[in-house]
Amino acid sequence: MPTRRKFIRDAARAMAGVAFTGCGLLDALPALAQAKPRREVMVAGRRAKVIDVHAHCVIPEAMSVMGQKLQQEPTAVRGQARMAIVLAERLGAMDEQGIDMEVLSINPSWYRLERDVVEKAIRINNEGLADLCGKHPDRFAAFASLGLQFPDLAVQQLEYAMKKLGLRGAAIGGSVAGEEFADPKFHPVWAKAEELGAVLFIHPQSTPELAKRFRGNGWLSNTIGNPLDTTIALSHLIFQGTLDRFPGLKICSAHGGGYLPSYAPRSDHSCFVSPAGCDPNITLKKKPTEYLKQLYFDSLVFTSEALRHLAAEVGTSQIVIGTDHPIPWNEKAVDHVLGTGSLSDAEKAAILGGNAAKLLGIKI
Repeated sequence: MPTRRKFIRDAARAMAGVAFTGCGLLDALPALAQAKPRREVMVAGRRAKVIDVHAHCVIPEAMSVMGQKLQQEPTAVRGQARMAIVLAERLGAMDEQGIDMEVLSINPSWYRLERDVVEKAIRINNEGLADLCGKHPDRFAAFASLGLQFPDLAVQQLEYAMKKLGLRGAAIGGSVAGEEFADPKFHPVWAKAEELGAVLFIHPQSTPELAKRFRGNGWLSNTIGNPLDTTIALSHLIFQGTLDRFPGLKICSAHGGGYLPSYAPRSDHSCFVSPAGCDPNITLKKKPTEYLKQLYFDSLVFTSEALRHLAAEVGTSQIVIGTDHPIPWNEKAVDHVLGTGSLSDAEKAAILGGNAAKLLGIKI
């Protein structure tokens, strides 16, 4: 039977969600009352902390500034309506899955907007995320939003987010409205990220140039388009020499890095087979596949064989758990890691939380 003190404490937690989402307390308390016991994940008889680096949310106030509306159920994308955090509901879902901490990110939907709008919306996003993380530091961390179409502004936003708000890095798309990250115009942003030790979490936004071919059954704009977007982004960062220029960059990509780790060795042969297709003024310091060892990837690859292969290509030290919550791509992400027999107990514990804690500077 819960004590009165515990009930008041839990109600206060629910109230924290009010400031973040604008929901009423009565909306939060029923979810709190129905919450299931918190799952504690064990590896080899020891408690393993689970840190999910791929968890989404939105702040409705910022969306309003940008002239956008939050989709409500029923929607074409399951889970979309739960992007605005109702604290009790979010914590309940995390507890059920065995997620101790979510590193929240907001998918960039502002790369084509005007500077004054972007500046205001991102301030709301970053301060809202910081407020939630400050109130619940044991359950949430976050990646900042950046107005990358204005690199000078993005530099200021990243520095403020890291130094003043305590955010862990920034969530970025796969390109900036079609402009590749390897473009020199973005070098000041990567230089600042390297200086600050910021983690850059790449989450794709499909590949709009292929919209016509994605038509038809299967939601191909996301199913194929998202992993392809990440594959292109990472390939440009490698081949254009961006990772040589900024070797200290901490880059983590969603969905297991797209298709690149699945067929990376082809990249090692491209400039030999077709010298005309490569820039003679760019001499990479390593083979293209070797750069994968300095990048990070989430575990959202669905099968044990896919996770085994990802680990073989990039190393288990480079993999962190990702759920895509609240979008239900994989609601058994913890079991996916635990059930991959090719991983040792130490490797499972590292993927579940140890790698992310080290990467993000989170104490566990």
